Amino acid sequence: MSAVPHSLEHWMAPFAALFTRPTLRHALVLVAGTLLTPGRRTVTAALSIMGRREDGGFAKFHRVLNRNRWSSRAVAQRLLTLLVTSFVPQGPVVIGIDETIERRWGAKIKPRGIYRDPVRSSHGHFVKASGLRWIVVMLLVPISWAGRVWALPFLSALAPSERFSRETRRRHKKLTDWARQLLLQVRRWLPNRQLIVVADSSYAAIELLNDLRAHLTIITRLRLDARLFELAPLQSPGTIGRPRVSGSRLPSLAQRLENAETSWRCVRVIGWYGGSEVSVG
Repeated sequence: MSAVPHSLEHWMAPFAALFTRPTLRHALVLVAGTLLTPGRRTVTAALSIMGRREDGGFAKFHRVLNRNRWSSRAVAQRLLTLLVTSFVPQGPVVIGIDETIERRWGAKIKPRGIYRDPVRSSHGHFVKASGLRWIVVMLLVPISWAGRVWALPFLSALAPSERFSRETRRRHKKLTDWARQLLLQVRRWLPNRQLIVVADSSYAAIELLNDLRAHLTIITRLRLDARLFELAPLQSPGTIGRPRVSGSRLPSLAQRLENAETSWRCVRVIGWYGGSEVSVG
């Protein structure tokens, strides 16, 4: 039976106050086993590599994840605080948000759904994958010895499928609803820091951007055929009817690309794919 290294206990010390003493003892075994386990990182695999596969009290390790009382949100907040202190002690904090599919199946995995596989799909080839969809929030920091930016996850949330919500008679929350909730939570954790969020086109939704623009900055990618408008003009006093919600229609991005009169500016991008520096424009 392998003991937990003292270095791991020291590394996990900032989280010790978030667990009861028995739960912390079992959690340390799971963390050590997860770090050492090759392949699928399950509780059984973690216990096996720590020499506890035949331990008669193996159920207490499963209870750490499904029954014991501790707050994963408090753990995420403590982890974010440590990451920001170590990597971004000052200046803007750059956050990434994205989804990942955990390929799980079985009768008890009810929140799973069928989604587009982002890894195996391409622009002209659509591949579906069955599993659990997790929304992950990450701290984006440049790692000098790696020569690139790393995404360090600190918070995640399970986004159940629409079918699961319908069968359990729960209100279905869209991807943008989960993103709003998660990013506002990060804002509350870092109230005095400038937050810049980087996301893909899944989060280029007017409702989401409008709800968050007073709290943080979001950089996302618009569709080429996105409908763009000027700001709505102010309504004159005495005008009858509802105020306008948008101004005049603007050319789409695709139309700007095709317009020969569109002026372009060359931008030097540092940290392009592979860590290179390229000119875009």
